[in-house]
Amino acid sequence: MVTDEDALLCDLAETYGIYDIESLPVTKIATFSCGLKGDSRIMQALTDKRSDINTMLLASIVDRLSFLAWTKTKDAQSNRNRPESLVNKLYSKAPEREYEVYENGADLLARLEELRG
Repeated sequence: MVTDEDALLCDLAETYGIYDIESLPVTKIATFSCGLKGDSRIMQALTDKRSDINTMLLASIVDRLSFLAWTKTKDAQSNRNRPESLVNKLYSKAPEREYEVYENGADLLARLEELRG
């Protein structure tokens, strides 16, 4: 499993003041690592979390309030411009986008002509 070594180093420095990780035995580093809180950088990376519970709760409150305010608008009557969920933005992964790269403008123009049919 590949994890974020920099995140672990930052967490150990911030929490325990350990700046030279190589000077300690591996068992000691493992013990310190297990003692890190759930909102530490490495724990968030290991559990694939993007933010802590407090941030999620605050985002949920904003979502509910913005939805309630929206329900009182004319847009809500026609189901338009519904507010986007902050919780969804925080916890869902952005879709991977595909990009096409061209060496020069001529290649781009040729591709555009190809797409036009």
